[in-house]
Amino acid sequence: MTDITKVPRTGTARRRTGVGRPPKPLLATAILIAALFALPGGYVAWRAAGGSESPLALLGSRQTLDPLWRTVQLAALVSVSTALLGTGLAWLTTRTDLPLRRLWRVVVPLPLVYPSFVGAAAFISGLTPGGVVHDLAGVFGIELTIRLHGLVGSWLVLTLFTYPYVYLPVAARLTTLSTAFEENARLLGDGPRRVFLRVVLPQVGPSIAAGSLLVFLYTLSDFGAVHLMRFETLTQTIFRTRLFDRDRSFALALLLLVLALLVVAAERTVARSGTRRGARVGAIGDRRALVVPLGRWKAACTTATAAVVGLALVAPAVSLADWGLFGWFRSRRGGTGLRLDWDDVVAPTWNTIWVSTVTAVVAVAVVLPVAYLLARHRSRVGGVVNAVVVAGFAIPGLVVALSMVFWTLHASPFEFLIGSMPVLVFAYVVHFGAQAVRTTQVAVEAVPLRMEDAARLLGAGRLRRLATVELPLMAPGLAAGAGLVMLSTMKELPATLLASPIGFRTLATQIWNTYEALFLPEMAVLALVLLAISATMTWLLVIRRSEHLR
Repeated sequence: MTDITKVPRTGTARRRTGVGRPPKPLLATAILIAALFALPGGYVAWRAAGGSESPLALLGSRQTLDPLWRTVQLAALVSVSTALLGTGLAWLTTRTDLPLRRLWRVVVPLPLVYPSFVGAAAFISGLTPGGVVHDLAGVFGIELTIRLHGLVGSWLVLTLFTYPYVYLPVAARLTTLSTAFEENARLLGDGPRRVFLRVVLPQVGPSIAAGSLLVFLYTLSDFGAVHLMRFETLTQTIFRTRLFDRDRSFALALLLLVLALLVVAAERTVARSGTRRGARVGAIGDRRALVVPLGRWKAACTTATAAVVGLALVAPAVSLADWGLFGWFRSRRGGTGLRLDWDDVVAPTWNTIWVSTVTAVVAVAVVLPVAYLLARHRSRVGGVVNAVVVAGFAIPGLVVALSMVFWTLHASPFEFLIGSMPVLVFAYVVHFGAQAVRTTQVAVEAVPLRMEDAARLLGAGRLRRLATVELPLMAPGLAAGAGLVMLSTMKELPATLLASPIGFRTLATQIWNTYEALFLPEMAVLALVLLAISATMTWLLVIRRSEHLR
């Protein structure tokens, strides 16, 4: 990338490196984008304030405080457990002589491929009569009566499928830490445990906190897993009251929105703190990380790592495969056939792929002006716009969809959008567009300024320079951002349930409806298809990229 400090200090160069004001068309476009991203949250606040009942009375009632307490309790428990589990696994796979470390670094983050509701369904179906766990226990004469539900079931499932959000940033931080402080502590006689607590942990603390806050945010907005575990949180109450008690539904949605925004504000504070700390300590030394011998703990640590991977990755896959094969063998032996035909699999798969692709393309196109404003110009408006776009990710998909459904119902000029694909794609873009902002900004910064200057001198207009010079150079970064949006869209459930057109089925909604109808073999087949697509994209976008950084 061109060093902008070496660009001649002409008027043109000054304007394009951030000293001058941004062009008015770019500024107006960015403000319009921010207004669109703020629409769902603003509508929720407006509806909550304008209801027939006082929002304060609704928020102070027991029907509100009970799900609020359960939501915060679950989010806190999951955040603490994922912080411990993710940090421990990151340290074992990056800083110790754990056997098969390269293999563990690949498979430990893979539970990301499971949507939480699919993982919950897999655990529940494995423990039901006919499930692999239930039948295996029967072979050994064990009468298995355990059932996962409530707080314990929700905590276990969400912990197993969200710990990678802590593992990935902590592992990345551990691989880049300077070893100078650790070596000095060793020379002063500190053992491995004391070195970790006094030297390593303070340096990776911001990464642990950022990952844990992300898990907290994920748990706040989770809908499918807690529903299947029969644990009523705010999302469940909002979904249940959306039709017959709209005032309460919007008041709870506003409460959930405020909670999510507070978490995002805390995460940004932690991220800035971590950046400053990394700048202070990152320049001291650049040698390979110290490897701590596990000694007599090697077998126990290997067993613990294998147990986590087995529970979070292997067990759900085996349970789903068992139910899918059971249905296939049953139909082959002349029993009741699978209640699926090719259209029940191909149509949702195709819908999932194309709507995710459209959302990804739209999201990148929408955030591209914001990325230009952030990368090329110093503007307070740019910071505000970026904050609004990022806040869209904090708004749970259920709240975004709820606001858009009722907004189209009551906004008379837009009644034609009720139950339409543009509303669904808009909800997706608002919720997931923030995932493409950073990669798009990096892609814009990667375009050498002198190439744009040369194209301008040759007479190329703005659109021609964008099409022939900038977009080809930005393509890898834009593709990475689009891929992240696409991966999230494929697994989104509540927004799709509420905002999708009548008859439109994705894999997520088809899995949900099939499980609700207790067609477990059919649910397993559809879930395996979704997992195969999700696993491929997770490997390309997350695992492979993180391995290249090491």
